[in-house]
Amino acid sequence: MHLIQVDSVQRWMEDLKLMTDCECMCILQSKPISIEKDEQNELILSSQYSTCDNLQLLLKRAWIISTELTRIAQKLEKNRWQRVHSMTVRVNCHVRSMINEYNSFTRSSSEEMHQLEKLLIDKCSEFTAFTERCLQTEDEEILKSMKSCVNETLTTVAQYFGQLIELVLTHEAQSLLRQVELSGSLFVTESAIRGLFSLAQEGAHLCRIIAKEGGVMALFKICRQDCFRCLYPQTLRTLASICCVEEGMHQLEKVDGILCLADILTDNSHSEATHAEAAAVIAQITSPHLTFTQHLSSFLENMEEIVTALVKLCQEASSGEVFLLASAALANITFFDTMACEILLQLNAMKILLAACSDKRIVDTPYSRDQVVTILANMSVLDQCASEIIQGNGVQLLMEMLFEKSSSGNPAEVAACERVQQKSAVTLARLSRDPEVADTAIKLSCIPLLIKLCRSPTERNNSDSVLVACLAALRRLAVMSPGGLEDSDFQQLVKPRLVDSFLLCTNMEESFV
Repeated sequence: MHLIQVDSVQRWMEDLKLMTDCECMCILQSKPISIEKDEQNELILSSQYSTCDNLQLLLKRAWIISTELTRIAQKLEKNRWQRVHSMTVRVNCHVRSMINEYNSFTRSSSEEMHQLEKLLIDKCSEFTAFTERCLQTEDEEILKSMKSCVNETLTTVAQYFGQLIELVLTHEAQSLLRQVELSGSLFVTESAIRGLFSLAQEGAHLCRIIAKEGGVMALFKICRQDCFRCLYPQTLRTLASICCVEEGMHQLEKVDGILCLADILTDNSHSEATHAEAAAVIAQITSPHLTFTQHLSSFLENMEEIVTALVKLCQEASSGEVFLLASAALANITFFDTMACEILLQLNAMKILLAACSDKRIVDTPYSRDQVVTILANMSVLDQCASEIIQGNGVQLLMEMLFEKSSSGNPAEVAACERVQQKSAVTLARLSRDPEVADTAIKLSCIPLLIKLCRSPTERNNSDSVLVACLAALRRLAVMSPGGLEDSDFQQLVKPRLVDSFLLCTNMEESFV
């Protein structure tokens, strides 16, 4: 869950309200406020919390229980029976509170869920009683024999808990999807889509549940109805989240999702926000990091239309975010199929992307430059790219990107800067097989810049991958202009085997003189 990544003090503040009342209020929470069904419904309807808020509360409680169960196993391994018992009592309270909280906001739950709730509560009570008996026993042999039973009970509690959470989340996904499919109300549909998006943000497992329950089909159905046009951006954003898992991709293929996305991207009557979110879905499903994109046969059928629309979106982007989404989709497509590079060349995409880089309002982050240089690197395998690069001052741009630096020091941004540096050097190396490009790079003093990057770890963000790419580019240019290097540089960076030069540079201490 993404909750783990939140600042620890913030997490503690959020969890405090869930933890302080556990033991003293557990019995009171277990008692109904009213036995009258109508009054209970009134309480639910007047609740200040939405379904999304309730689900977040449930997930936080589940995270706490899961963490506590892990800690119990660790304490049990060390035979710390006092801690095991106190934590078992706490888990018992959390489980009861979670079940009561969930039953207070859910309108209906299955018989299977009620049975599982009872099994879990009974097993937690048994677990607490068991650990209490262990606490009262001092005989080591007896404790040793009881330990395996405690372990077995802990495993059963964890199993029942996992099954209950799975059932609850499946039930909530089904409920939200029924609202999406059956409601004609714009407000109800929007609320349900927002709930699905919130669920999808909790991780891949929840995305799989939504996909298995037909979430991709239901959301694409929304994207095919004009009456829901104002919900397209939010719906597409939810689809992009769900399609990070294989089940989501399979469902997308089954419902002709690629065709729907192509229709949206090529329809000029849609808003820029809708086009941008459609581009985000394309970027997600063509990600080179996914291992299950090969079955997207329909993508190839619509690729030319999609690429054309994405290039247009890059050209007309009104903000850096829109450009980032469109260029990310294009970058991924160039990995997905080599024919995309030829289409981009025909569409003058190189000129459009290079022009965008000079507009700091549009290409305003290392992330955007990472996408642009990825496209340039993949297109540079084509011989025809050389003249386009020269005409658009692309060599100078690539040299500037060699010294990409993070302004914030954020690890993700630093990693993006390293990718920009590496891909810039790779692109220069590939393009320098053309004498005209190599000559332009040499005239712009590219060789001294590459030497500086090789010899100065801080200039390359201490990245070994950047070093390898710079050495390769330097060797390519040195062939074209051997006189451009001093003898020491030639002897250390060009003449030896690449691996020897690499080892020399990685062991080199930077001089501060």
